Amino acid sequence: MWFILGLQIIALGIVLERVMALYIRRKPTQKRNVLNFEKGIRQGNLETVMTATQQNADEPINRTVAAGTEAAMNMGGKDEIQGRMEEIILEETEQIEKRTGFLAMIANVATLAGLLGTITGMIKSFAAVSNANPMEKATLLSNGISEAMNTTAFGLIVAIPTLLIYSILANRSQVLTDDLNQAALKAYNWLSYSFNPLETRASRADINTANR
Repeated sequence: MWFILGLQIIALGIVLERVMALYIRRKPTQKRNVLNFEKGIRQGNLETVMTATQQNADEPINRTVAAGTEAAMNMGGKDEIQGRMEEIILEETEQIEKRTGFLAMIANVATLAGLLGTITGMIKSFAAVSNANPMEKATLLSNGISEAMNTTAFGLIVAIPTLLIYSILANRSQVLTDDLNQAALKAYNWLSYSFNPLETRASRADINTANR
C-alpha cells in the first residue's frame, strides 16, 4: 500500500502540472490568433508580420508563423516554408503531450500492485493459519484477508480517478494540437500563395540586373 501511495503522489503531481500547462497556460485560440497575420501575409508585408510575431513570442502560432515567414523572406520555397513550420509544430506538440501518458501507466501499475497485494495478503494469511493455534486461526485469517482486500481497494481508488483524469487531459491535448495544426495550415496557405509573387519579383530583379 505504501508503493500505491507513492504512485498516487506522483500521479497527483503530474495532474497538477498538466492542468497548469494545458488549461491555464494554453488556450485553444490559435485559429483566432492567426487571423491577425492574414492581411500582412496576403499583402506581402512579411517584415511587418515578423514584427507582429515577436510581440507575443510565447504563443505557439506566433512562433510557427515566424518560422514560415522567415523561410518565405529567404526565398526558400514552399517545401522550406512547410518544413520550418512543421519543426515548430512538432516541438509544440511534444510540449502539449509530454507526461500525460504516464497517468495511464500509473493507473495500470496501481491496479496490478493492488492485485499483488491481494495475493501476498492471502499467502500470509494461509501461512499464518497453518502454523497457528486453533484459537488464533480466525484472527490471523481475517487480518490477512483484510490486508488483501484493502490493498486491492486502494489500488482501484488510485487507478480509477487517474484513468478518468488521463482521458480528460488527453482530450484537451488533442483539442490544443488540432487548434494549432489548423491555424498553422491557414498560415502556410497564405505564405505559399504570397511566396510566388515574391519569387517572381526576385526573378525579375535578377533579369533586370543582368540586362544592365
